[in-house]
Amino acid sequence: MAENEKQEKQAKKTADKEKKPGVFARIARWFKELKAELKKVSWPSWKQTLNNTWVVIVCVVVVGIFIWVFDAVAGGVVSALISLVKG
Repeated sequence: MAENEKQEKQAKKTADKEKKPGVFARIARWFKELKAELKKVSWPSWKQTLNNTWVVIVCVVVVGIFIWVFDAVAGGVVSALISLVKG
């Protein structure tokens, strides 16, 4: 009985391996699915892209200025504290 069960399990494993597609078939299927998904994407217009780019650039500049000002103030406070402790 145990020998028969082993043979059945082995046959099932062999059948499962035969059903599973190869590496290249899976890669090809992945690229086909990728292409299908990219067709579903609603791409922004050129005008929207430029507008969003300018918004990002302005935000980066504003945040950079805030960081620069904070660094200058923090540096001044630290320098004042150091001179106070030394003095």
